[in-house]
Amino acid sequence: MHVQSIPMWTGSHDNYAYLLVDDKSKDAVIVDPAQPEKVAPILKQAIQEGKIKLTAIVNTHHHWDHAGGNDKIRSELGKPDLPIIGGKDCQSVTQTPADGEGFKLGDITVKGLYTPCHTQDSICWYAQDGDDKVVFTGDTLFHGGCGRFFEGTAAEMHKALNKTLASLPDDTKVYPGHEYTKSNVRFALSVLQDEPIKKLQAFAENNKETQGKFTIGDEKVKGHLITRLPG
Repeated sequence: MHVQSIPMWTGSHDNYAYLLVDDKSKDAVIVDPAQPEKVAPILKQAIQEGKIKLTAIVNTHHHWDHAGGNDKIRSELGKPDLPIIGGKDCQSVTQTPADGEGFKLGDITVKGLYTPCHTQDSICWYAQDGDDKVVFTGDTLFHGGCGRFFEGTAAEMHKALNKTLASLPDDTKVYPGHEYTKSNVRFALSVLQDEPIKKLQAFAENNKETQGKFTIGDEKVKGHLITRLPG
C-alpha cells in the first residue's frame, strides 16, 4: 500500500488530496481531489506511465473543497463514468456504502466509517493492507484537533472521535483533510501546557507537512489529543 499526498491551495485552505495505490495490482483511488488543476496532471502522468489504474474517486464529505472537483476530474481524465464513492450529498456520487462497509482495492481492504458532525455525510475511510493501516479522516480528525460542528452536535463528534476512530488499531496512520497542525497546537497550548503538545508544536514548526506522521495511538496517548481538543 502506498499513499501519495497532493497538497492543494497551499497557504490558504491547505487541503490534501490523497492517492491510495495497491502496490501489486496498481489499482488506485484518489481521495478528495477538489482542486483539479493540481491533481489531474499528477493522475494523468501516473496513468500514462503505467504506475496506476485509477478505479474511483473517494470523498470524505460533500464540502466543495473536498468533493467539488469530482466532475472536472472525470472530464480532465476522459473518464465520465469513473465511480465516485462517498456520502449521499457528494458531487455526482455513484456509491454510498453502508456504515462499516466499503470495497477492495487490490489487496487493500477499504472500509467506510460514518462520522457525522462536521457534515452529516462525513465518512472516514480506513484502509488496511496486511500490517499497514491508514485512515483518511477528512474534516473530522486533524492532528491535535477536530472539525467544526457545521451540521452536527458535540455528542456526535464525541462518538466519532472517542468511539468510532478511537476503536481503530493504535498503529493506524492518520491522513487528515487539511494541514492545520500549527494552528491546532496554538489553541491547545492556550488551554493546556502539556509536554506532548509541546513536542507536537516542535514537530509542526520544523515540518511543513504533518499528514501521516502520527497515528490513532498518538492522538489518544501522546496528548495530540482526541479527548481534550475541541478543534
